[in-house]
Amino acid sequence: MKIRVGQGYDVHRWVEGRPCILGGIEIESAKGPLGHSDADLVCHVICDALLGATNLRNIGFHFSDKDPQWKGVSSTALLTRVLEMIREKGWKVGNVDVTIILDQPKLNPHIPAMQANLAQVMAVDLDQITLKATTSEGMGFVGRGEGISAMAVALITAE
Repeated sequence: MKIRVGQGYDVHRWVEGRPCILGGIEIESAKGPLGHSDADLVCHVICDALLGATNLRNIGFHFSDKDPQWKGVSSTALLTRVLEMIREKGWKVGNVDVTIILDQPKLNPHIPAMQANLAQVMAVDLDQITLKATTSEGMGFVGRGEGISAMAVALITAE
C-alpha cells in the first residue's frame, strides 16, 4: 500500500453581513469570511491538503478567484471536484484532520454537524474526519476579530 500526506492552510478576512459557512454548514454569526466562492475555509484547507498529497498543486491553481465560474460557488462543490481528481489518480482518502482558529463564533456546538456533512460530501466514515476549533487567545488578526484561519492534514492511500 502507498500512502501520502498533504497539508493545507487558509486565511479569510471577516466581513459584516456575509454568511459564515464552515464545513458546508451555515453558522450563526454577524460576520462571515470574505472570498470569491462561499469562502468556506474548512473545505478550502481540506482541498489544499488533498491536492498537496496528490501533487496536484493547490486550490487557487484549479479554482482561480479570477475565474467568474467559481464566483459564489459552494466550496463543497470544489471539494467534490478535488475528490474526483485524486480518485482519477488512483488515491482515496485515509483521513483528514482540521484545526480552525477563531475567537468568535464558538464552533464546538457545530462540529458534529460539520463533521457529518463533510463525511457525506467526501463519502467517508465519520471517524475519518477530525475537526477541532481553537482560539488565538485574543492575539493577532484572529484575536482582534479581523479574520479566521484554518489548517489541515490529509492522508491518502493507494493499493
